[in-house]
Amino acid sequence: MLRSVPTRARVTPRLELRPFRRRDIDPMVEAVEESWQDLAAWLPWAHAGYGRPEAARFVRDSAAAWSEGRAYDLAIRGSDLPGHLGNISIWPLSRRERSGEVGYWVRSSAAGHGIGTEAAARILQMGFEELRMHRITLRIAAGNRASERIAEKLGFVREGLLRREVHVHGVWMDHGLWALLEDEYRTEHTRWVDRGWLEP
Repeated sequence: MLRSVPTRARVTPRLELRPFRRRDIDPMVEAVEESWQDLAAWLPWAHAGYGRPEAARFVRDSAAAWSEGRAYDLAIRGSDLPGHLGNISIWPLSRRERSGEVGYWVRSSAAGHGIGTEAAARILQMGFEELRMHRITLRIAAGNRASERIAEKLGFVREGLLRREVHVHGVWMDHGLWALLEDEYRTEHTRWVDRGWLEP
């Protein structure tokens, strides 16, 4: 996998995914304020008091992680829906095994428009083609059908259940483990283009 990854935007037919900037702080806070009740069911960082200090710290840490090759966080922006639509990230798990993981969230008002699927298809393209990953996983909280549907649409295989893996607001939550391999990605890529999730 590459250590130095260009900080350019990655685009899809409807979206622009780009590294975070300081000017993303307020729009991200606004998106979290709108969505925290939905997000808090699955994500430990989402809470009613989420504010500017936490968003600023995220943006600062995101830039450092990108430059060090630890994680690649991208803001999701779109043409059909205005404002900050959510976040999506990919990070290496093992450089020797060329494995990585993807995580994402989409603001409540943008849910149900295929934003998560399209953004995930594009960051998977980045993972397999730019980062040269062999295997990319998703860990999805048990009961989070919206995220499971994204995994299913993209051709991920559910490999098992990670029991009581993440502590979310006082509850230990099980997570399903889903994976896509590089040869499976090559097969799925054409279908993703045909579905309009990626540029030809």
